[in-house]
Amino acid sequence: MIARFMDVSAIRTHLLQFPVVGIVGARQVGKTTLARMIGEEVAGGVTHFDLEHPEDRARLSDSMLGLRDLKGLVILDEVQRAPELFPVLRVLADRPDHPARFLLLGSASPELLRQGAESLAGRVVYHELRGFSLEDVGTEKGNTLWLRGGFPRSFLAPTIEESVAWRRAFLRTFLERDLPQLGITTSAETLRRFWTMLAHRHGQVWNAADFARSFGIADTTVRDYLDTLSAAMVVRLMSPWHENLTKRQVKSPKTYIADSGLLHTLLGLQDFEDVESHPVLGSSWEGYIIEQIVRHTGARSEECFFWATHAGAELDLLIVRGRHRRGFEIKRSSAPRTTRSMHIAMQDLGLDTLDVVHAGDSTFPLTERIRAVSASRLLEDIAPLK
Repeated sequence: MIARFMDVSAIRTHLLQFPVVGIVGARQVGKTTLARMIGEEVAGGVTHFDLEHPEDRARLSDSMLGLRDLKGLVILDEVQRAPELFPVLRVLADRPDHPARFLLLGSASPELLRQGAESLAGRVVYHELRGFSLEDVGTEKGNTLWLRGGFPRSFLAPTIEESVAWRRAFLRTFLERDLPQLGITTSAETLRRFWTMLAHRHGQVWNAADFARSFGIADTTVRDYLDTLSAAMVVRLMSPWHENLTKRQVKSPKTYIADSGLLHTLLGLQDFEDVESHPVLGSSWEGYIIEQIVRHTGARSEECFFWATHAGAELDLLIVRGRHRRGFEIKRSSAPRTTRSMHIAMQDLGLDTLDVVHAGDSTFPLTERIRAVSASRLLEDIAPLK
């Protein structure tokens, strides 16, 4: 078992501050295992309900009666299956002294869960759980993490063949069973085609009209498909950053398959030779590194952007927190150099620093505020946000 120290620490902190904490993420990302890790050190005992299990659902047929006398930590797994629990949790969360804390696990995003959790406003905080990161597995296993992705059963599979087989089965089950359970009525085959098209355009600016023409449907419909996969946390949308400049700037988001292993499976790529000979190589590595930077720095989704102008200047990742702005460029090269685009980004965006993360072995300065950072030293050389 791989200890997920950053996630465990964050959730324990949340439990000290809120009576209800939600862990949301895609199926099989490790929510239940993480909850058990947290429960091992909780005073007062742990009670676990799996809301997909008939016996546990029966125990909560009268949810107030089933929950009101519990103490310690109460884990409600697959909570999106029982939206009727949320009004009861509101009452229990408002009790003095909080005899019980509630940990909600859901295979959906905060946006989807919020449909049934409006009454918990001010009482609940959500933690988004994604796959393993470099923080969890170490940089020496970075290439394996990139190839297989961060889903625990894919990363930990004994062989690459078993990892690929698990990912193929996950894609099928996710589309055919999991999304319908979340109320998604679009056919599995349609979403599979759409998801595969997104994989071929991984890291590119979203063009709804292009997708709509390919499917022969309205722009709004393909945007609904995109929102569905984004809400299920298998696609990451990177928002564009706008400055009050005279330059024309890109205003549509970039789309990334959230897990690099799923990206490779959607494209039919099994091993490093397949990935390195495919046109998606550069964008696959870019998306993977961006994910690791975001996770390591502790940046929130609403603090992360890309920037691009129609004249060609761009920045792969801009992290904005308060008055501080940090820029990142991702280069699948062992000998990165500064470019005109980097200097334009430094000036127009007022960056504090710009790190060029590359595939070589060393970290070294390129200019006074621009440096090359080795991906193998990402954890050591890139500081978390304050």
